[in-house]
Amino acid sequence: MAIGVFDSGVGGLTVHHRLVERFPNADFVYLADQANAPYGGRPGEEIVDLTRAGCIRLFEAGCDVVVLACNTAASVALRRLQQTWLPRYRQQLGRPVNVLGIVVPTIEAATGLPWEHEAERRGEKVEKLDVLAVFSTPATARSRVYEIEIDKRRQDVAVFSEPCPELARMIEQNAPRDDLVRVVGEHVQAVTTRIGRAPDRAILGCTHYEIVADLFQAALPAGVPLIRQPDATADALALYLGRHPEFRQGDGGGRRFLTTGRPGAQHSLVETFWGAPLSFEPA
Repeated sequence: MAIGVFDSGVGGLTVHHRLVERFPNADFVYLADQANAPYGGRPGEEIVDLTRAGCIRLFEAGCDVVVLACNTAASVALRRLQQTWLPRYRQQLGRPVNVLGIVVPTIEAATGLPWEHEAERRGEKVEKLDVLAVFSTPATARSRVYEIEIDKRRQDVAVFSEPCPELARMIEQNAPRDDLVRVVGEHVQAVTTRIGRAPDRAILGCTHYEIVADLFQAALPAGVPLIRQPDATADALALYLGRHPEFRQGDGGGRRFLTTGRPGAQHSLVETFWGAPLSFEPA
């Protein structure tokens, strides 16, 4: 059996890379839905359908657990799939499987609180706000998942989402670095203007953005920390698998990379991030 990692494209490799480091002996299957990437501008029902299809492909490849390493899929589709599709699908498969996301671990990291915690509202005035900027795709921003879920837990954290419509596509297509620097800088300036000052912290709410995390760090004022989704996801998955031994990880250290798009070698930006040549096989 294996751990599956799903994303619309190459952005999920940022999470996958960290999971491989955390679980070096586990078997992994990564699936990039590059034929339909990016998801950020698609309607919600389309995102649900595409995410379901990706999960099915990974379960068919022998995965017990699939991690949605895509903020858009996790924000828009995960709850629907867990509540209305997975129970029946488990019965069809005849074995335990589950789909997890990266939004819950990110919110836990941002709030310092477990997902189950909800703050008691007392109507007290908050003296000092911790301002959190979330850079994301338009679909994730429209879902307001970070605003809603963080507000449930921490009234002293104010969330400002900044949708970045073209950035994931640019990273997927290996845009020139100067263009990436310009676009990242424009979005950092836009959210800073809306806040009225620099944020205290920032979330890169699209796993593609982790590939250019250095550009965000350079555009933000010195000392503004980034909440890293790969680390938060790896920590959460380790705890989850420890509580659920029925989900098997495999022990052969296998690595498969699948794509619905063009198979073969990936572009130089991805290879530089991954640290080695990377080739995908057809899904």
